[in-house]
Amino acid sequence: MLQGFRAASQSWLGKIVVTVVFGLLIAGLAIFGIGDIFRGGGSNAVATVGSTQIPAEALRTAYQNQLQRLSRQSRRPITPDQAKALGLDRQVLAQLITEASLDQKTKDLGLRIPDSTVVRLIQEEPAFKGTNGAFDVNTFRDTLRQAGLTEQGFVQEQRAVAARLQLADAITADLPVSLAAREAIHRYTSERRAAATFTLPDSAAGEIPAPTDEQVTTFYTERKGAFRAPEYRSVNLLVLDPATLAKPDAVTDADARARYESEKTRFGTPEKRSIQQIVFPNDADAQAALARIRGGQATFDQVATERGLDAKALDLGTFAKSELFDPAVADAAFAAEANAVSEPVKGRFGTVLLRVTAVQPAARKPFEDVAGEIRAEVALDKARDGLEKVHDAIEDQRAGAKPLADIARDQGLTLVSVPAVDAQGRDPQGKAVEAIPDKDATLAAIFRSDMGADNEALRTRAGGYVWYDVTKVDPAHDKPLAEVRDAVTAQWKADEVARRLAAKAREATERLDKGEAIEEVAKSLGQEAKTVTDLARGRGRGRDGLSAESVARIFATPVGKAGTAAGDDTARAVFRVTSATVPAFMPSAAGAVAVEQQYRTALADDILAQYIADVQKQAGVSVNDAAFRRAIGGEY
Repeated sequence: MLQGFRAASQSWLGKIVVTVVFGLLIAGLAIFGIGDIFRGGGSNAVATVGSTQIPAEALRTAYQNQLQRLSRQSRRPITPDQAKALGLDRQVLAQLITEASLDQKTKDLGLRIPDSTVVRLIQEEPAFKGTNGAFDVNTFRDTLRQAGLTEQGFVQEQRAVAARLQLADAITADLPVSLAAREAIHRYTSERRAAATFTLPDSAAGEIPAPTDEQVTTFYTERKGAFRAPEYRSVNLLVLDPATLAKPDAVTDADARARYESEKTRFGTPEKRSIQQIVFPNDADAQAALARIRGGQATFDQVATERGLDAKALDLGTFAKSELFDPAVADAAFAAEANAVSEPVKGRFGTVLLRVTAVQPAARKPFEDVAGEIRAEVALDKARDGLEKVHDAIEDQRAGAKPLADIARDQGLTLVSVPAVDAQGRDPQGKAVEAIPDKDATLAAIFRSDMGADNEALRTRAGGYVWYDVTKVDPAHDKPLAEVRDAVTAQWKADEVARRLAAKAREATERLDKGEAIEEVAKSLGQEAKTVTDLARGRGRGRDGLSAESVARIFATPVGKAGTAAGDDTARAVFRVTSATVPAFMPSAAGAVAVEQQYRTALADDILAQYIADVQKQAGVSVNDAAFRRAIGGEY
């Protein structure tokens, strides 16, 4: 948590809303209980911690910031329904309550950050520096204006963030990590074990006779829920997106050629040049070197050698003009003739002489080769422009209670009819239904709706819309035995195999603990024992096909003792732990120091979380759920 505060303080936007680890925030809500913390109030504030209020606008801004961040990370828009399903609204509120708790405590303690410190923090922020590397007031104001922030509000928040960090640092600074804790972590992470083991496959269970009718009936009755049919819904979908409206054949040749000419660099490769450069400390040295080269007293390569440059340092590389970092060098290099030495160029890193050693001419695909691609792009752009008009027309028809099938026919769109789909997107045969766009969000909305409900359109990832009407609901129900008899029989046999293997494995373990050699025990069961070494915790599957559960059981069993664990599918592993080794603990080793720092960070997070929880308990936390819903923009 403290790392989250510190990381956020390194970014000017992070200083507006300090990001706190979501998992800890959710845990914080769990401490008080959603039901207890959410109670109405007469204030317009969304929440109050002690006397510190959280305005609705602060929640709305923080919520939108997080929504945009998630959208950028997932590279697709996050709908309000998806955000609600993720619990984003509650997470943001919990974050603001955490910040308000620290603000309340800094107020109680009388902590105040002086103006000089706030000014220094703002002036040191890289985002507010001009081209000369110094703080620029115009850049500062432009940046705030683009973010929709006022100077007064930003300065106030800077002061609050600095106070929070000062309080958090005071609570968690210089936390000691005991030697015992470090040794325990070292022992847990570095211990390696070896074991002799063998596997009892399904075939070791022997021949499983077919179950009797009574066994099948009893098994079905005891596990009826495992063979239950889920709820299925029939739904009509009307999908409107740019792709469905695009008509590439309607794009004229003139429009396509205009796009081709305006974006010509997309349809080919730009001119590239191989460039060499010699950097000089000043203009005079560069001019003197150029005079020697042009006077024939020295070559370009000789001058480079005199300046201690080898071939690798001399070659700048092969670039297009747009790829060169220094505009002055780019202009000079692409204006120079091949193999000629340029006039001195004042670049960003000094005065340079340039020589172009090779030129790769620009290449461009003919219009005819890319005409189809261009027409598709132009048609898609036009469809996007006209999308909202079609959307509004559909909404008008929906307002008139017109069925989706009729609307689809009027608008020239295809109606998607799904006969039956469950909440996981499968049909009654267990196959995935592919016709549903943005399946996660759309299915969730379908199963929240009812037959005959007037549903709002959902936004799609492609920037379009989908309307949906639930036409039938087939409730979840127990399937009759006659319908699932084969599945019940198969599961009964699988359970019987697992039961027999578990019994055989227990008998083998008992024999091993009595002193029998594992090779003899394995042989008597028709299996072959093997030794597995260098097993480590937390590595998923172990060596030679050992399951993760088997590895965990090996580390939970004393050396010299035997054990058994589930293997892959219904197989069972039988083992005897033969050795356990732990390298000597060296407190000063790099790995030990890193582990200590990780543990200290985790310890700081725990202490800070407990401190915040105590502040909230002492100050009291109340949430105005009506104001909360209004701020987020929906009723729950």
